[in-house]
Amino acid sequence: MKRSTDRILTTHVGSLPRPQALLDMSAARARGEKGDPATDAALLKKSVADVVRKQAQVGLDIVDDGEFSKPSFVTYVRDRLGGLREVGGTRINPWATSRDAQAFPDFYKKLTTGSVVSRQPRIGCTMPITYTGKPHLQTDFDNLKSAMQGTGVTEAFMPSISIANIENWNVNQFYKSEDDYLKAVGDAMHVEYKAIVDAGFLLQIDDPRLITYYMVEPKASIEECRRWAEKRVEALNYALRDIPREKIRYHTCYSINIGPRVHDMEAKDLLDIILKVKAGAFSFEASNPRHEHEWRLWSEAKKPADTVLIPGVVTHCSLLVEHPELVAERLIRYAEIVGMENVIAGTDCGFASFAAADEIDAGIAWAKLDALVKGAEIATKKLKSGRPAKVAVVEKAPAAVKAPAAAKKEKPAKKVKAPVKAPVKKAAKPVAKKAAKAPAKKAKKSKKR
Repeated sequence: MKRSTDRILTTHVGSLPRPQALLDMSAARARGEKGDPATDAALLKKSVADVVRKQAQVGLDIVDDGEFSKPSFVTYVRDRLGGLREVGGTRINPWATSRDAQAFPDFYKKLTTGSVVSRQPRIGCTMPITYTGKPHLQTDFDNLKSAMQGTGVTEAFMPSISIANIENWNVNQFYKSEDDYLKAVGDAMHVEYKAIVDAGFLLQIDDPRLITYYMVEPKASIEECRRWAEKRVEALNYALRDIPREKIRYHTCYSINIGPRVHDMEAKDLLDIILKVKAGAFSFEASNPRHEHEWRLWSEAKKPADTVLIPGVVTHCSLLVEHPELVAERLIRYAEIVGMENVIAGTDCGFASFAAADEIDAGIAWAKLDALVKGAEIATKKLKSGRPAKVAVVEKAPAAVKAPAAAKKEKPAKKVKAPVKAPVKKAAKPVAKKAAKAPAKKAKKSKKR
């Protein structure tokens, strides 16, 4: 995994808006229509070449194929896993009964009615799970490697779906227990995970289910969700066995829910479990309004010293295009925690997780990626021009309001012969500077940052 001490690198989560011709081809396949294989293959190869070139032109350092060969980030495994088949009916959209749907029923009724997620057939595991997707994988490898030639891009990643999401989208009707099913899926997906790394790409595990489970299971408590998540992380790590940690990026998010998000699980309730995933980098939502404040948690989280953070600094949850200066400020927060070389600018989620999804206009998606790149450039300049390079522990606002009490612990001000221009090293609180300047006055309360 590339790192840079010279500048903040840039990437994204994976899915990008498809060209109309590719959408038409995907829709025809979904209807069961068989096109000309050579024509379809040529269209896919050209589309991947175009999107890789566009990523390079925008200035992204670590690119992918836009997930152009997949109907979605999760349903693609139906063509790559043996043992799955339609079992009748339509899959219930979990968002229709989520915590937020109960709080905002009118909004979610409109949001879920007719959406691409609500039109999915019910798929079940009715036979032993096997991996049958090597031909599809090889096509993806060949197209991405070919597309990278002549672009100047030297590193690429390939997303692959997590064990938890496969379990959720494909109901077990064969294995005797949940554990048996998770193990079987892990054995099958290990083939895909390892093949991606062996082909020279970074493996990105897409796992929105892990942190979204709380939202879509309104009867489950936080503790129950944590126990559920622990088991899924264990299953994922089993599937990642023998793959170098530094070749793995792990992504979790709150899905493509462009809604109120009031009942999202808070990162503080799951971050310790997320960090048990055997990955060298963690990609997460960091810019939508419900979670931007959670950057503070990463300063105290127990993580390996060489962990790379890929915070989302532009979001899929808003049509507003972020200002590059705001992107820069977001990146600086993380660079001050783990160092610039351990931060890669990313996105909250993909911009077209389902091929037919239309939440984010293609032009807006590319404008957001442009803002991401420009923001990373601004952050790099600010960090290299003298801003504090690292902050190990974030100042806690509640402690700051106790400043007057701390001021009493300072040495008598009369011993200070000249105004102090820098914070006293042994001062109990940052307000010590003001106490020294004005001995006759009571120290003012420090302001929250």
